[in-house]
Amino acid sequence: MDEVERLIGAFRTQATAAVVWKLDVLMDLEHLHDPRVVPFLVELLQDRREPTAVLMRVVRLLRTCSCPVGTRASVARALTEALSRAGSPELRVDAALALAEYTDVSGVPTALGVLAMDAGEPLDLRYSAFTSLQRTGPTLESAGLLRGLVADEALGPSARSLLASWQLQ
Repeated sequence: MDEVERLIGAFRTQATAAVVWKLDVLMDLEHLHDPRVVPFLVELLQDRREPTAVLMRVVRLLRTCSCPVGTRASVARALTEALSRAGSPELRVDAALALAEYTDVSGVPTALGVLAMDAGEPLDLRYSAFTSLQRTGPTLESAGLLRGLVADEALGPSARSLLASWQLQ
């Protein structure tokens, strides 16, 4: 049994362990560049029983990891699910920011654009979605989503400015 297997196994067998212990295990996994780590993190993010602090750490790890091409879609799906979940506002903001790294994955720009346009959502969450959508670059999809924001009281000026900088008004 190698270190990755040991850490993942320990995490799974200690489902009710203290948050601090779980964060320590995640910190140890963070330093191991192994293809089994990202699927494990995705699995954790999808587990609604995990404490918010653990999920937030997982989101931050997925934001900064070098995801193999084969796992990018599953990571993006898990982050999008976390984004749309009712629950911790901080977790949703972190998920929106993490999705900036996955705007090349189908469905991510739309999810970010829909969230940015939802005036019923908190402004910090909407702005996080907007800034992540910006990372898509000047595509037909992102321009269309941004055009949906130009009349928005809060994000309209930023959307207009971005479209102008992309020369896509």
